[in-house]
Amino acid sequence: MKLPVIATVAGLFSVPPEKVFEAFLDTKMIGRFMFGPEVREEEIISLDNEPRVGGKFSYVVRRQGKTFSHIGEYLEIERPHRLVFSWAVKEDPSNIQSRIDIEVLPVIDGCELTLKHEMPHGQEDFVEKSKIAWGKMIDKLTEILG
Repeated sequence: MKLPVIATVAGLFSVPPEKVFEAFLDTKMIGRFMFGPEVREEEIISLDNEPRVGGKFSYVVRRQGKTFSHIGEYLEIERPHRLVFSWAVKEDPSNIQSRIDIEVLPVIDGCELTLKHEMPHGQEDFVEKSKIAWGKMIDKLTEILG
């Protein structure tokens, strides 16, 4: 059996775990730290989600004249400590499905978030890009939440 390829990033926040956790389910926040002009040069077309186990999401953006649909399904929601969802880009010809596993744990004066992006074997070349992308998003969320 081939093991998945994993990119891991972490962030420290000076707010309670609940605030960080909910940011990953709130489309207004998602439009500030995951997608949109505050994060990178892109336009948000739509941000839709059903934040419940089995619920689906679709985050559609336009970058450099191309549309990208980030899609997935919520697999685990254990407020405020664990969030797991599938992740794919609809327009990706390889149609690679990956998994995002987020853990938010309390620490003195705040919380620590650890995000693991599990990709299928063969995606080793994407690990560094994934770390950079998620790292930027977590940095932006840290800035927004103060």
